[in-house]
Amino acid sequence: MELFNKNPANISLALRAMSSTAYSTLKVTTPKECVVHVEINRPEKRNAMNGAFFKEIGECFQKLADDAECRVVVLSGAGKIFTAGLDLTDLGAVIAIREHPDYDTGRRAFKLRQFLTEWQRSFSAIEKCNKPVIAAVHSACVGGGVDLTSACDIRYCSEDAWFQIKEVDLGLAADLGTLQRFPKVIGNDSYARELAFTARKFYATEAKQMGFVSRVLPDHTSLLEAALDTAALIASKSPVAVQGTKVSMVYSRDHTVQEGLEHIGIWNQAMLQSTDMMEAAVAQMQKKEAKFSKL
Repeated sequence: MELFNKNPANISLALRAMSSTAYSTLKVTTPKECVVHVEINRPEKRNAMNGAFFKEIGECFQKLADDAECRVVVLSGAGKIFTAGLDLTDLGAVIAIREHPDYDTGRRAFKLRQFLTEWQRSFSAIEKCNKPVIAAVHSACVGGGVDLTSACDIRYCSEDAWFQIKEVDLGLAADLGTLQRFPKVIGNDSYARELAFTARKFYATEAKQMGFVSRVLPDHTSLLEAALDTAALIASKSPVAVQGTKVSMVYSRDHTVQEGLEHIGIWNQAMLQSTDMMEAAVAQMQKKEAKFSKL
C-alpha cells in the first residue's frame, strides 16, 4: 500500500503486473501497443467454462478496466473452437446446493441465486469495463459463449463460425446475459426468441445478416489479424473520447433518448476540459497523428 500512497505514478505499473497474472483458464498478452489480447485457454476441454473460468474472466476484466496501459481488448479462444459453453463436468457446486440436507427449498433458492449472480457479474465485468472489447469468434460458440460475446462491444467471426443459444436443450433458460443483451444487439425480438426457443444453430453468414457480428473473415488467422488491427486503430484515438463513448452507449441502450442526452451532457461537461480535444485539433491541422497521454 505504501507504493500507492507515496508514488501514484506507480499505480499503472502495479496494475500492469496484476493484469499479467498467471491464470489457469486464460492467456493474457499485449500484441500491440495499448491492446490486450485475452484468450480462453482450455483448448483440451474445448474452452468449456468451468468455475475457475468464471472467477478469472471477471477478475481479468476488472483489472483491465483500471490498467492505464490498456485501451482496447481482443477476446478470443485458443485451439480448435471459441468455446463449447458451460463445462457440464464442473457442476459439483450446484449439485451440492441442490442436495444439501440442511437446506429447505427457500434456502436452496437463495444459495443458487448467489451462485448465479456471481457468474452473471463475471460477464457483466466485460460490459462494465470502459475499454472497448472485440470478440473474435472461430468455429463453435455455444451456450455461455453467446452470453459472453453478447457482453462485448464488437464481434467478428471466421467463415467456419457457428453460434447456438443452447440452454433450452439442457432444460434451463439462459441466465448469464443472452436473453437480456442478444435481442438488443440484433434489434429483432422475434428473431431472438426464435433462436432462444429452438436452440438451433446459426452460422457466420446469418450472424452477419442479423447484425450479431459486423465482419466475417476467411479463417482464424485473418480473423485475429482483423480484430487486432481494429483494436490498434481504436487504441490510437483519445482514450477520454473512446471510453466516454462506450460509457454513453451502454447507458443509452437501457434508457430513453432524453436520459442518454442528459447523461452525456453531464459526462462531457468534465471531459471537454481534457487536453485531448486540443491535441486532436492540432494534429489534424498539422496533418500528423495525434498522441494521447494515458488516463
